Amino acid sequence: MSEQTENLSLPYILPSQAQKHVTHNEALQRLDAVVQLVVTAALSAPPPTPAEGKVYAVTATATGDWAGQEGKLALRQDGAWLFLQPRAGWRAWRADTAAPVLHDGSGWVEPPLPSSGTMQQLGIATGADATNRLALSSPATLLTHAGAGHQLKINKASVDDTATLLFQSDWSGRAEIGLAGEDALSFKVSPDGASWRTALALTGHGRVHLPHRPLAEATRSAGSAIRTDGEAVGFDGLSLAQGDVALGATVPGGSGLRLLVPETGLYRLGLTLASSATAAHGVDLLRNGSTSLTRIRKISTAGLETTAFAGALVSLAAGDWLSLSHFGTSTVHYGTTGTRLHIALE
Repeated sequence: MSEQTENLSLPYILPSQAQKHVTHNEALQRLDAVVQLVVTAALSAPPPTPAEGKVYAVTATATGDWAGQEGKLALRQDGAWLFLQPRAGWRAWRADTAAPVLHDGSGWVEPPLPSSGTMQQLGIATGADATNRLALSSPATLLTHAGAGHQLKINKASVDDTATLLFQSDWSGRAEIGLAGEDALSFKVSPDGASWRTALALTGHGRVHLPHRPLAEATRSAGSAIRTDGEAVGFDGLSLAQGDVALGATVPGGSGLRLLVPETGLYRLGLTLASSATAAHGVDLLRNGSTSLTRIRKISTAGLETTAFAGALVSLAAGDWLSLSHFGTSTVHYGTTGTRLHIALE
């Protein structure tokens, strides 16, 4: 019969043994150390003032009273060191790192995660909470294939709910992509995290919408007016407008309102002139009252109403304004089928 137990190496009390309390107390000391095991720290040399009952993991190249005891547990008991050999499967709590450890037969390692099961929250290098039940802090995230491919699925309960990817700057939203309160795929942006605009929307039928793309049709109220050479003319209405295209102040030295450019970019312009005259005439589309962007010139219409068109692709800056400057004298016809200006951001 062995004189000690197989797992914890606790000494047995043998028949007719003298001073049985010594053997019994030694077994209690070992149990006191390894049951609910707490490892104070992992060291290669004994601490200068060890406290009674503390347990240390002896690391490589041990020195002093621990020399030759590498890999063992050092228990401070009755002013001396008692060394215990841990076995594979022993679990302990590391007091210095506030983390559980597991002995794998060679050394102490972090316990592996379960291969299956359900967790209520998981934080990887950061804290999870009741809303962000899965949280990760990392310079990159890799989701790779198992087999031929990989899908990332974001599901919502109903049409009115949200299934999106939110991009933030200093924890304030700046862009959102996904199904936001509808089943159309939308791309939304925000300058401050509070006000949001849909820059692009794709319907389930594959149609593309740009609800905030600057575009407009500017004209004047239906009717006719005689315009003379050099006369500056603006607009008084927008029959079509989106993307913050608007009319501003009165055109300097003329009549009608300026057409204001809301966003810097490349614009496609379309100018239509409906007029009648017996001499050469035309119109220039001006930027900020001075630079001609495109023009229309007619020799004569023999007093009959005719229509001409001119287009241009130009770079405009936010805050620029557009107006017309007439050449020669003519009768100009207005309305949605008459003289008008189309503008659209490319």
